[in-house]
Amino acid sequence: MRSKIFLYLFIFTLMFTIFIYVNDKKILDSKDSYIENLESQLEKADTSNRELLTENAGLKYFSLAQNGEAISYFEDQGIDPVQLERSLEDELIGRNTAGEDNELVPFAGMEGVMRINKVKVLNHKWIIADFTDGTYWGELFISYEIDENKNLKLNTESSFLYPVN
Repeated sequence: MRSKIFLYLFIFTLMFTIFIYVNDKKILDSKDSYIENLESQLEKADTSNRELLTENAGLKYFSLAQNGEAISYFEDQGIDPVQLERSLEDELIGRNTAGEDNELVPFAGMEGVMRINKVKVLNHKWIIADFTDGTYWGELFISYEIDENKNLKLNTESSFLYPVN
């Protein structure tokens, strides 16, 4: 009788051990699969990040902050280029007045007043800007100069209005 109890106990222990092994194997395989999935997502994110960094570097090519010659031009005049860029953006957007079109936009607002929305300082002489009246929109090419008294002179060189479909 005692030998049968030990036999049953041995069989029960063996079955319990097999059950634990199979269960742990499933858990381990599940975790390995999850880790591989996360590694794959991380690799895709890294690839996407590298592509975006390359694209961003290309977009920054025409930028006052990335143009060494333009920065030197302003530094020689004692002007901080970073502050100047902010001041130019503030000046252009600041010309948006209540109830009137922005004076730099050569188009009259048809569905409202024309306002400059976005400004990009390209270098030490040129700016591009986006404008809209809410329905119609376009872009401006603006030249600027800073005289010896540090006064800003803006001149709209070219502009266009996109057709509405």
